[in-house]
Amino acid sequence: MTEIDLTSPSLYINRELSLLEFQRRVLEEARDEENPLLERLKFLAIFGSNMDEFFMVRVSGIRKQVEANIAKLSEDGLTPREELAVIRKNAQDLMQDAQQCFHRKLQPKLEKEGIHILDYSKLSKSQKERADKYFNDVIYPVLTPLALDPGHPFPHISNLSLNLAIVIRDKKGNEKFARLKVPDTLPRLIPIKRSSGSVRKDGTIPFHHYFVWLEQLIAVNLTGLFPGLEVVSAHPFRIVRDADIEIQELEADDLLESMQQSIRKRKFGSVVQVAIYPSMPNEIRDLLVDNLEVSQNDVYIMNHPLGLANLWQLYGSVERFELKYPPYIQRIPKSLRNMDTTENMFDIIRAGNILLHHPYETFSPVIDFLTAAARDPNVLAIKQTVYRVGSNAPVVEALLEAAERGKQVAVLMELKARFDEESNIGWARALEDAGVHVVYGLVGLKTHCKVAMVVRKEGEGIRRYLHLATGNYNAVTSRFYEDLGMFTCDEDMGADATDLFNYLTGYSTKKSYKKLLVAPVNLREQIEKLIRREIEHAKAGNKARIIFKMNSLVDMEMIQLLYQASQAGVKVDLLVRGMCCLRPGIKDVSENIRVTSIVGRYLEHSRVYYFQNNGSDEVYMGSADLMPRNLNHRVEVVFPVENKAQVKFLREKILENYLKDNTRARILESDGTYKRPKPANEEKGFDVQAHLMGE
Repeated sequence: MTEIDLTSPSLYINRELSLLEFQRRVLEEARDEENPLLERLKFLAIFGSNMDEFFMVRVSGIRKQVEANIAKLSEDGLTPREELAVIRKNAQDLMQDAQQCFHRKLQPKLEKEGIHILDYSKLSKSQKERADKYFNDVIYPVLTPLALDPGHPFPHISNLSLNLAIVIRDKKGNEKFARLKVPDTLPRLIPIKRSSGSVRKDGTIPFHHYFVWLEQLIAVNLTGLFPGLEVVSAHPFRIVRDADIEIQELEADDLLESMQQSIRKRKFGSVVQVAIYPSMPNEIRDLLVDNLEVSQNDVYIMNHPLGLANLWQLYGSVERFELKYPPYIQRIPKSLRNMDTTENMFDIIRAGNILLHHPYETFSPVIDFLTAAARDPNVLAIKQTVYRVGSNAPVVEALLEAAERGKQVAVLMELKARFDEESNIGWARALEDAGVHVVYGLVGLKTHCKVAMVVRKEGEGIRRYLHLATGNYNAVTSRFYEDLGMFTCDEDMGADATDLFNYLTGYSTKKSYKKLLVAPVNLREQIEKLIRREIEHAKAGNKARIIFKMNSLVDMEMIQLLYQASQAGVKVDLLVRGMCCLRPGIKDVSENIRVTSIVGRYLEHSRVYYFQNNGSDEVYMGSADLMPRNLNHRVEVVFPVENKAQVKFLREKILENYLKDNTRARILESDGTYKRPKPANEEKGFDVQAHLMGE
């Protein structure tokens, strides 16, 4: 038999197209009538936000390659120019589908539920009066029209801004152009009034909510902004800029200052998308193209509304709880339920490792762990990595308290966490002011691992307590991101954590760890070794199986190794939420590989690596996806789960249940598309997230 070339481009899915397929799955949740109505609207807003980020980061990166005449081919053999063309076509189709979903599916249902999003022209006389008064009282003072003429150059237009391109005519009949930014400090959907409706069958009285679009309200009241001139027309447009920050670390003496400068530059990145309505005249469109320095291919013709991410506002402001997911009360882990105070938390961890599964189990034990460490007189030091903590950060508050109480506190604050840079800079300043040793990461590497270590004096010696996790130390996102974590005081892992922090804060060049798999040191090598062990088991006729759960699978070397595993007869199940460049189901290559994506109420975020190992199951969890950036260019930690009962729990109660899902799951086909599994006759629907909530 002819040996198959596993490097052939035909065996790989383009990563950008795979990412767009994930956005399609998010959009499917907005279409899914099984989801509550306002949750469908939320999914549409998430889709809009995701697509903005896709253009800000992914499209902008490929455009730079095109402009620099870089000829490097993608995994599937496309040049950057070819890749950009197919991305634009798919993205345009997706965004149009999303707007059709809003107009044809969601808006009519919102109307029936008494949530009315009205065009200004459809308002009643009294509603117009109320809206116009709001314009005069609130909106008008905020507006700043900017002219375009020889004395006024084309104004800077900020990223993600919605604008009006206005044509005005003077008394001599001369037409001029002006630009007006729709203020993002005001709600995009202006509430006009709320009124009670008719009594329902259950005796409740629903409220009717009325909204009008901010840009429409501005457009019909433009005359007051241009006294003595005739407003001929106004045309909305929205832009997205390149927001991928490049840090010249080697030239920056102060990384914190460098990051602050880079964030400021983000507002001025090159434009990668101009969204307009079909009604915009060609001359205005050409004026925008020329002055924004884009090509006609960067102009996306869309229907109303421009900027679906603003629909988050409705989800947050309309208090119709029956149109949202039922509230869920997070569980406390069984081993911690009888804990009277945080003081005996260390006693409980010494009794055995503790697994946490968020959001099904509350994040509060992590905060309790750090709070206990801050207040325990026997605790000498706390060391922690911080990637994304958000603006409301009880974890950081606990670290500040620890510093104030005289503990030695060291924090690795990753300033390059994309779109969380400003929040992290603020916390870094606060921690430094409290006397915390703050380190900003390593040159050329992002620190993405999730590790907290508490050093405690016990008897004549010390003991190290660890929290290791797959997700961020963010108390807010822990309520809707699915993640796993573990408390342990294992001596070898504690020693490894000490070496890791020495690597992060000092000049350690340690190349070996006792138990932890650390990128870019030994993670790739160890994962490859474990996959090869399964291959050898399969060749020997032993039990061999791989189950990986992750966000993304992109790394070519890892994919080739999984292809080899499939060829050897290893059954490979991959739970990949987002991008997957592996093509399953190809004869003699990947017919033993199945790829499943779960999209639902919670964002699947944990990374779990299971190896059957001829019946001696091994499970590893951690922060790393199988992507070149995670394996080569980030500091990541993947840790073993050694308690046999916990290994069994992770395999049977989590991984196997994910593979049983036939409700939220989509199965990747070899052509790169995803399809929902077809339940067998009489097979009941199984939603893994609902199941885990109910357990």
